Amino acid sequence: MSLFKRIKNIMTKPEPPKAEKSILTIGPGDVCEVSLVTYQVTGRTQNRHRNLVVLTLQDGANIRYLTIEERERTVYALYAPIDGRLDSVDEVPTELELDGRMYHLEEQYSGFITASGKTPFVQGGEQYVWQYQSDDMHLLRIEWQDGRFMLYEGEDVLPADVRVLRGS
Repeated sequence: MSLFKRIKNIMTKPEPPKAEKSILTIGPGDVCEVSLVTYQVTGRTQNRHRNLVVLTLQDGANIRYLTIEERERTVYALYAPIDGRLDSVDEVPTELELDGRMYHLEEQYSGFITASGKTPFVQGGEQYVWQYQSDDMHLLRIEWQDGRFMLYEGEDVLPADVRVLRGS
């Protein structure tokens, strides 16, 4: 090795270590564990105004959606898609009865999202969201974007039950 190469190697800065992936930064191709079930992340939507990320998770044929919202503390909820439809975005009720369970509107918001990977909405854009909660702590989420409704039923997840197994 020449003297110049040695000096060059001494003078160059070492490559900084890559930051570990957190649950807020993982995306398609990564693997995470939620409530002891291992999922591959196949899609991701993000609403930067609310600091909210929705991950599309797949375990075999099962697809789930993990919402992660950074507030005073990080709030997690795991949803499964359900069949159903609503006629108009202007007629979303404040109370919904589904399978004998009454859901009450907890929060309604809208904002622009970005999408990557396989998500219910192929591209980003303005999205409207209604979040409901029942008296027995079950959750219902309705999303509307580009004339299409998606309905999800789920429950809150403890932060200790969510972890990143492998990030790319």
